[in-house]
Amino acid sequence: MAKKPIITQFFITIFLLHTLKPIQSQPFSRKLSRNSFGLQKEKLTHLHFYFHDIVTGHHPTAVKVAAPGTNASRSFFGLVMMMDDPLTLTPEPGSKIVGRAQGIYASADLKELGFLMVLNYCFTEGKYNGSTLSILGRNAALMPMREMPVVGGSGLFRFARGYAQAKTHSIDFKTGNAVVEYDVFVLHY
Repeated sequence: MAKKPIITQFFITIFLLHTLKPIQSQPFSRKLSRNSFGLQKEKLTHLHFYFHDIVTGHHPTAVKVAAPGTNASRSFFGLVMMMDDPLTLTPEPGSKIVGRAQGIYASADLKELGFLMVLNYCFTEGKYNGSTLSILGRNAALMPMREMPVVGGSGLFRFARGYAQAKTHSIDFKTGNAVVEYDVFVLHY
């Protein structure tokens, strides 16, 4: 009989020691003021450029890194492409390059052409030179207008959020080469 109260008392003591130990702050984090980072006024910026996805020829800017498996669907489900596509001022191939679209797109829809886009717009011109915007979203490539979220950025686009609208300017269905017009609306500080 005496053992039961001792065991109960032991568990109560362990419980109290565990719950009553001093609360310590997290050594890896601290609260900061927005002003210390110059985050007083948010801006809305509109960017307009053309994305050149070249998958054939002597200098492709997008290459296949994984082919669809045994599923030979019309949507190319399972196709994965790595890209480093130029971003230009106009749709012409020789137009001034303002940046690069670097990342991956993958066919992620069994029934229609729908890409998972994971990429950075890396700007190389003007005041945004060295800044990036990160895109993560679905691109239903055959729709007239697509919208993908801007999920972040760097440089002048730190703390960025917004959306990118894509509209196919031209596509060659034999080669797969495409030019896509982008309007990007981004909130940043």
